[in-house]
Amino acid sequence: MEVDGARILVPGATGELGSALVRCLHDRGAVLHLAGRDEAALRRLRDQLPGARTSTFDAYELDACAALTRRAVEQMGRLDAVVTCIGVPAFGPAHHISDAVAEHLMIVNAQAPIAFLRAALPLMEPGGVLAALTGVVAGNPPAHMADYAAAKAALAAWLEAVGKEQRRRHITVIDLRLPHVNTGFANRAIAGRPPHLPPGLSITGAVDRVMDALDAVRAVPSQAS
Repeated sequence: MEVDGARILVPGATGELGSALVRCLHDRGAVLHLAGRDEAALRRLRDQLPGARTSTFDAYELDACAALTRRAVEQMGRLDAVVTCIGVPAFGPAHHISDAVAEHLMIVNAQAPIAFLRAALPLMEPGGVLAALTGVVAGNPPAHMADYAAAKAALAAWLEAVGKEQRRRHITVIDLRLPHVNTGFANRAIAGRPPHLPPGLSITGAVDRVMDALDAVRAVPSQAS
C-alpha cells in the first residue's frame, strides 16, 4: 500500500513497539489516529507527531473500541488501514492462571483487537488493510504461556478467516506474526514471571517488518471503463 497520505488507525500506539511504528508511519507521510489507554502518553505522541489525532480506550469496553473506529473514520475522512498493537502477557503453568487472568488475556489480546478490526470492515474501500500483531506463540505455543498463546491463536484464526472473506473486496488482512521483540513487554506481565528469553528482535527490526508487510500490499488494479 502507499503509506504516504494513507489514513491509518493504530490502537495500542503508546506501547514501545506501537509508538516506534507510528513515528515511522508519520515520517512516511501517513495521516494517523492514535489510540491507547494512557492519556498522558498519547498527548506526548501527539506533540511529537503534528497532525495526529488521539483517542483513549479501555480494552474491556468492546463497544467503545468499535465506536472509536467509526469516529476515527469520520475525523480522517476515510480509513485505509488499521494496525492493532494491543497485547499483554502472563506466565505460569495453566493451573496457576486464574479464570480472571485468562479472561483478561483473551479480551486484551483477541477480543479488543477484533472489535477494532470488525468495526473497520464495512468502512473500508478496496485496497484497505487490516493488520494485527499476533506473534510466533500463535502457531507454536510454549509451556507456561498457554492462555496468552491461546488468545493470540484466536486472533490469528480470526484474521485468517476474515482474510478469505474479504479477498473479493480486495481488503488485505495481515497477521503480523513477529518473533520475541526486545520491548520489555514480558516484564509487564499481569501474572507470573517470564522465563529466560533469548535475545529478541530489536524494535527497529520489528517496525521494519511491519512496514515491509504494509509496503508489500499491492494496489487494487483500476477497472477498465
